[in-house]
Amino acid sequence: MTMLEIKDLSKSFRKKTVVRPLSLNLELGVYGLLGPNGAGKTTFIRCLTNLYRFKGDVLWKEQSIKNNKHYMERVGYLPQKFGAYRELTAKENLEYFCVLKGISKKKREPEVEQALRMVNLEEVADKKAKPLSGGMLRRLGIAQALLGDPEILVFDEPTAGLDPEERLRFKMLVSSLPKGKTILISTHIVEDVDALCDKILIMDQGKVAFNGTAKELKAMAQGKTFECGEGELAALSGRRFIERRFEQGDEARYRFVAEERQSCQRAEPRIEDGYICVLENI
Repeated sequence: MTMLEIKDLSKSFRKKTVVRPLSLNLELGVYGLLGPNGAGKTTFIRCLTNLYRFKGDVLWKEQSIKNNKHYMERVGYLPQKFGAYRELTAKENLEYFCVLKGISKKKREPEVEQALRMVNLEEVADKKAKPLSGGMLRRLGIAQALLGDPEILVFDEPTAGLDPEERLRFKMLVSSLPKGKTILISTHIVEDVDALCDKILIMDQGKVAFNGTAKELKAMAQGKTFECGEGELAALSGRRFIERRFEQGDEARYRFVAEERQSCQRAEPRIEDGYICVLENI
């Protein structure tokens, strides 16, 4: 089921085009949005959440989202930089966002309590936001996005500043949300996408360079992914991109993708490998 129909959406700032005309459908399920810095991901997200005016259109339930109050009431959004009101408590911050979202007074308290519980912030509910750690503020931002049980959830770098345990909690939270939602998660942490997302979008230079499943992305690196020891590096040929260096026993080893067949050991592709293949056109 298509939730958002994106039609020739583009965004420019003066003479600089940040998002080039793109068209795609976002259906029910979880989408991962990947791409290098400057690819246009945050600008694209801000267009979807009506924070920017843009060319083209986005249809929700066959209606344009532009100046659409009902659409905005059904969207939960975590910006890249979430600004809590530092002199208010965590609970008061969420109560304020309930007012902004038009949640009735009768429903506010249970909504706030549920959101705090979902992000594991119950113990700091009555503490002011000012002394909260960066990770706690990030979780408070996630909580406000969940208020009102929105049909569309947009998270811009939701796990930035979270420790491994809280990153895992976020993944479990997304997995536990009721079906019937469209969730878009923009992140630099590629392994989070592999664990969470039904489909993956990769943006590069303002365009969608890939739109498909994790399996399809991994397949793009089939036969192009290798591992070798440090002593084998000099014998490699053609264009290649080292994904990571790791230790195996006393030896330093490298995992990389390459255009040409190499004489060293082949490796099973992962999302990171497919991501490099897309960006580097391998």
